[in-house]
Amino acid sequence: MATGKYSRVDNRRSAASYCSTVTIVVFVALCLVGVWMMTSSSVVPVQNVDVAQENKSEVVKEEQVSETSEGNSKQFEDNPGDLPEDATKGDSNEGGNQVEEKQEEKSEEKSEEKIEEKTEDGSKTETEDGGSKTEEGESKGNDDSNSEDGEKKSEGDNEKKDDSGDGEGDNEKKSGDDNEQKAENSNETKENTQIEEKVETTDKEQDSEKSENGQAVNQSSTEVFPSVAQSELLNETTVQNGSWSTQSAESKNEKEAQHSSDQQTGYNWKLCNSTAGPDFIPCLDNLQAIRSLQSTKHYEHRERHCPEEPPTCLLPLPEGYRRPIEWPMSREKIWYYNVPHAKLAEIKGHQNWVKVTGEFLTFPGGGTQFKHGALHYIDWIQESVPDIAWGKRSRVILDVGCGVASFGGFLFDRDVQAMSFAPKDEHEAQVQFALERGIPAISAVMGTQRLPYPSRVFDVVHCARCRVPWHIEGGKLLLELNRVLRPGGFFVWSATPVYQKKHDDVEIWEAMKELTEKICWKLVTINKDALNGIGAAIYRKPTTNECYEQRSQNDPPICDKSDDPNAAWKVPLQACLHKVPVDASERGSQWPEQWPARLDKAPYWLLSSQTGVYGKPAPEDFTADYEHWKRVVDKSYLNGMGINWSLVRNVMDMRSVYGGFAAALKDLKLWVMNIVTIDSPDTLPIIYERGLFGMYHDWCESFSTYPRSYDLLHADHLFSLLKKRCKLVAVVAEVDRILRPEGKLIVRDTVETINELESMLKSMQWEVRMTYSKDKEGLLCVQKSMWRPKETETVKYAIA
Repeated sequence: MATGKYSRVDNRRSAASYCSTVTIVVFVALCLVGVWMMTSSSVVPVQNVDVAQENKSEVVKEEQVSETSEGNSKQFEDNPGDLPEDATKGDSNEGGNQVEEKQEEKSEEKSEEKIEEKTEDGSKTETEDGGSKTEEGESKGNDDSNSEDGEKKSEGDNEKKDDSGDGEGDNEKKSGDDNEQKAENSNETKENTQIEEKVETTDKEQDSEKSENGQAVNQSSTEVFPSVAQSELLNETTVQNGSWSTQSAESKNEKEAQHSSDQQTGYNWKLCNSTAGPDFIPCLDNLQAIRSLQSTKHYEHRERHCPEEPPTCLLPLPEGYRRPIEWPMSREKIWYYNVPHAKLAEIKGHQNWVKVTGEFLTFPGGGTQFKHGALHYIDWIQESVPDIAWGKRSRVILDVGCGVASFGGFLFDRDVQAMSFAPKDEHEAQVQFALERGIPAISAVMGTQRLPYPSRVFDVVHCARCRVPWHIEGGKLLLELNRVLRPGGFFVWSATPVYQKKHDDVEIWEAMKELTEKICWKLVTINKDALNGIGAAIYRKPTTNECYEQRSQNDPPICDKSDDPNAAWKVPLQACLHKVPVDASERGSQWPEQWPARLDKAPYWLLSSQTGVYGKPAPEDFTADYEHWKRVVDKSYLNGMGINWSLVRNVMDMRSVYGGFAAALKDLKLWVMNIVTIDSPDTLPIIYERGLFGMYHDWCESFSTYPRSYDLLHADHLFSLLKKRCKLVAVVAEVDRILRPEGKLIVRDTVETINELESMLKSMQWEVRMTYSKDKEGLLCVQKSMWRPKETETVKYAIA
């Protein structure tokens, strides 16, 4: 070996030593191979850095284009403004991808050219937690020498480069010798690039909305630091392993490969087999629990009876299901095969509820009390009591026993939102008809428990032949209406006891007259509608406690001071009367401002001495939240996700705080069901005060709605909280149940939760429309597919 080297340096050759020359050439070749092997040995162990991200390899898709330009950063910036960190979670540091664009221009130009070429060829870019995974153009020497290891590099080396970008300073110390050998091989210096943000769009229907300006931004070695877990891994891989990879690296590589190939089949979804079939509502169709009830005289069998373990199977689609008709045409007709129930048309067709017309179910706009149309009936009510002032003084109403909700559907023309409800009973699918028409409604009953609403929030309560026995058992059910009705609000009772003289009707009228006097409701008017041949009694709730104090008998009794009127989740009904608030700073002591002024202003009872959800004084918190959501909706949701908002009608905010998301959508022809979860601060009264509506719910249970009810679901940091106490797979199955095929789900949450959700949703063949991550926070937009599994699972408690 020494002789060969000496002879090459001194350049001493002779014709007689030709064999020696051949030996030298072979020796040089062997040296090059040795250098290559040492270089390779320094690459493989670094793959251990990605151990902590084992579940994230699946995100990279061959046909997915990653876009990381300044333009994209602005498009999805979601600038939080004055919101504290709790409120925004990852919406800060705007324009972060403009860092060091002008530094080392010549080297960067070469690097960018290579990346752009790869991107055009369908290369992959993935950014998580401030890191990056990028296929980079290697030097010729490395490309040639590593050609045999190409497949491993596509999965391993690119991930190694990701972490070397995250901790470039550490990586330089760790592999300095290897870098020198690489430079010796390739005679080029390769730039380490870091992509700080990512926007991945896979909109197959609207390719024109994709942004094609992907760009790599050079990072300095001190700008990004690895997380604690990553730092530990980097320290563990500083040991030189020579030419041999470790068992850990080999095993992890294999696990990653298997995990990547199993992503689409990681969740074994099955089709629910239940008596209700495609219309299954788990908490209302728990037949096993219903059969075990001791009594049903208070409509216990129509109340919620949730199973101990929520279902994790998916519901079948009705045969012939198709995309729902758009609003406002949907108010007049829907596809028959989307809700294939004709019984109600047979029973109520003569009252103009619903009719079967060819392949459609049509809704003439009538009801039991307004056969000649809801708009005439609505205007007749206001003529009877002008103070009702639809769309100004009266903005949010409760419609009890709504039928197919034509009353609420036509109140939209008067700028009024109606929370409509009816039980799942012999009036087959009445609430399902309402939702398919684009009218807000839930399945509920006035039974033994309080309604899931705060006290003193509805401007008007309406009952048109709603079949509720208000007068029985001390007026317990009417007292529940008194709880939710705003002081000074109206109760519109349009029923036969008001205008008919049959024996039963007269008895009910006398009982109602006595009861309403006891609870100090003032009978404003009894008016008759000649066109429809009906009448209505309209009552008004008092605004002071003077009448209560002057009663000769405490019947019904005043509720105990310990009775919280706002407590509404699974609280039994009581036959007691809640007093009216009289303190000027207490909610309910004043009427809200007229619509639409009430939407933007903080309620009068939010005091600066109170601390808001995000830590600021309550009025400032309210304003900051609204400004935040206006920016998010305007800059991201409306223009950056490829959503055709003209097709969006029924929307749910699965974790609302102040209703800012719904308020920001006020100019669109849609409605938003605001859900305040039972383990969140009780801000639902604020939402109602703004002229919006919603209800309480626990997402560890199924929601009281029919399948395929909503066009868009929005979840802001909901799933990461639910993971602590619920099975996430069951929540995802519920999301699939209530969302319509081709409906959208927008999730804002931690990157870890986003990745877990994305994996589940992909396994259901949902289309990932957009992902975005920054500062360990993520944004995900997905579209539900029509796919249904073939294997079935019998839901035993839901079989008749």
